[in-house]
Amino acid sequence: MAFENPSREEIKKILEDVGTIAVVGLSDKPDRTSYMVAGAMQSRGYRIIPVNPMAAGQQILGETCYASLRDIPEPVDMVNVFRRSEFCADVAREAAEVHARTLWLQLGVFSDEAAEIARQHEMKIIMDRCIKVEEAILRPVRN
Repeated sequence: MAFENPSREEIKKILEDVGTIAVVGLSDKPDRTSYMVAGAMQSRGYRIIPVNPMAAGQQILGETCYASLRDIPEPVDMVNVFRRSEFCADVAREAAEVHARTLWLQLGVFSDEAAEIARQHEMKIIMDRCIKVEEAILRPVRN
């Protein structure tokens, strides 16, 4: 069965229900796409938790950065992934371990294996879409 992203209405609902977004691969460099996208989401009221083993313990966007999803000491609603496609299955496994509800792979990132892992763990999955763009288009009213 070919992968199909949720409808725009479903994506809007996902964004309305999300509070905390762990951003895997969030750079501490302000000129990087991951930093700009996460900053934009933070400015829209989402709680951003950076995940980057190279910056663990540092502050990014005013939040403590963690080495892995497992290290985050609080629940995570969504995992937004800024990693190459070949690393996404491992991220999906970790997202399942921490009981994230949604796995979002950024623009240009695809992984059939990550999608299958997400389905097996009843996580919603979105691939090859920019969360910042979708949020700007849909303008969800957050709960």
